[in-house]
Amino acid sequence: MSTRLEHNVDATRYEIYLDETLAGYADYAERTEGEKKVRDIQHTLTFPEFRGRGVAAQVVEYALNNARAEGFSIIPTCWYVEKYIGEHPEYADLVG
Repeated sequence: MSTRLEHNVDATRYEIYLDETLAGYADYAERTEGEKKVRDIQHTLTFPEFRGRGVAAQVVEYALNNARAEGFSIIPTCWYVEKYIGEHPEYADLVG
C-alpha cells in the first residue's frame, strides 16, 4: 500500500492518501501574532475505513514537521494533536 502526504495550501489542510485514496486530513487556520506565524491545527479526521492504521499519527507528524520547516508555531486546538505532542516531546517547542 502506497502512502502519500500533501500540504493542500488552498484547502488549509494536510492530507494523507493511501493507494491514491484520501484517507484523512488535519485542517488548520493560519495567522500572524506580531512577528510570530501561527498554525492552529483545529481538526484531525481519519475516514472510517482507514482507522486503526496510524493514519492520524502520520498526518499530524507531517503537519508538525512542515510547520517547523516553514517557521510556524502551533496551537493544538484538536485534542488528537495535543495528545500527539504530549507523547512526542520533540514537538513541544512548536506550541506557542
